Amino acid sequence: MTLTQLLCLPLLFAVFVLGASRTSPPSGAIVVRAGTTTSGEFSTLAAAVASLPNDSSSRSIFIYPGTYSGQVYITRSGPLTVYGYTSDTSTYNGNQVNIVAAGNATAAGSDDASGTLRIHKNDFAMYNVNVKNTLGAGVQAIAISQYGSRVGLYGCGFYGYQDTLYANQGTQVYLKGYIEGATDFIFGRSGTAYFGGNTIGVKGPGYITASGRTSNDAFSYVFNQNTIVLASGAASNTTGKFYLGRPWGNYAKVIFKNTVINPTINKALWSVWSSSSPNTDSVFFADYNTSGGGASGLSRASFATALSASQAASYTISSAVGSDYASWVDAAYVV
Repeated sequence: MTLTQLLCLPLLFAVFVLGASRTSPPSGAIVVRAGTTTSGEFSTLAAAVASLPNDSSSRSIFIYPGTYSGQVYITRSGPLTVYGYTSDTSTYNGNQVNIVAAGNATAAGSDDASGTLRIHKNDFAMYNVNVKNTLGAGVQAIAISQYGSRVGLYGCGFYGYQDTLYANQGTQVYLKGYIEGATDFIFGRSGTAYFGGNTIGVKGPGYITASGRTSNDAFSYVFNQNTIVLASGAASNTTGKFYLGRPWGNYAKVIFKNTVINPTINKALWSVWSSSSPNTDSVFFADYNTSGGGASGLSRASFATALSASQAASYTISSAVGSDYASWVDAAYVV
């Protein structure tokens, strides 16, 4: 069996049950269950991952409901799929699995080291798991740190405040999930990512994206059919004081298509990095068909682009993560 065929096995399972509940493990999956004393089961995801052989075999893990504390670092070479217990596989709303830590990037020594879930491998998929960094405001604190290629996150929730989702390397998709934060909470240097059909929850004044692209390369973030909302418990002064993004690198490239913005966004849509280092000389910040009550009366920043329909059509999942995406992305979740 080829590597592509191995990768497609978990995807076929997911397509078959999309929209239904997933309350028991698929055949052959390792089981994670809070407080378990059953032989062959594990009480944490980290322990289950550590039990896997570091070889090319395709493996899966199923997690029963609960809150599991501690960081998880995944490096094994072979394909791996993680399934969370849920009442509805098609959305994050029924998720009952939470992976929680409170990493602090300053104390940890890097953004990556603070991540609750650190993915340093290719060929990884995860369904219906919430990943949270609970540190709160004040310092970089990553929920998911992503360094792999061909990584798919489906119906998952990512929660943090500053630097929640670190899409730093590799090819990755985030589909029909939830992403929450306030400051630069979707960011990275050389990762290329497609975000489709998600709910993006804004927790406070700040910036949804912070692309750190430093040269005119192929890397980009493409957003399609996402909805922006105020997160539960959002700061009272959030309205009108958040942006689609700002450029961490001078070649930042971020495209938002068909976005519905419910809370009032800053009318410029996009911000400079800072007054002393605007980082806007070579950026490509663009949007198309932006709608919703919060998007009325827009006056885009001078360095931003309002795309035409024909221009917008060129920014797709294929342009973001490659024309081979169908071989590793679960088609049931693509929008």
